[in-house]
Amino acid sequence: METEMINKVRELKELKAMADEPAAEITAIEDSIKADMTAQGVEEMTVDVYKVRYKTVKSSRFDTTAFKKAMPELAAQFMRETESRRFTVA
Repeated sequence: METEMINKVRELKELKAMADEPAAEITAIEDSIKADMTAQGVEEMTVDVYKVRYKTVKSSRFDTTAFKKAMPELAAQFMRETESRRFTVA
């Protein structure tokens, strides 16, 4: 049982390490495309059969930190505790 668990954890760590390399390469290529688009001053372009977009997106979000500072008692009334489980391998 213990040997099986050791093998599973080792395999998981190896697979995650293998996945990190392509993820880093993907990020680098995306950053390069974004830099090219920014240099050209475009938010959208067609490349071969692909439409590439790098657009500014605006959103409004509730600032909970500022609300807690300004009205801590009211904020406490609307807080609810949630529970979840986190899986990590260190």
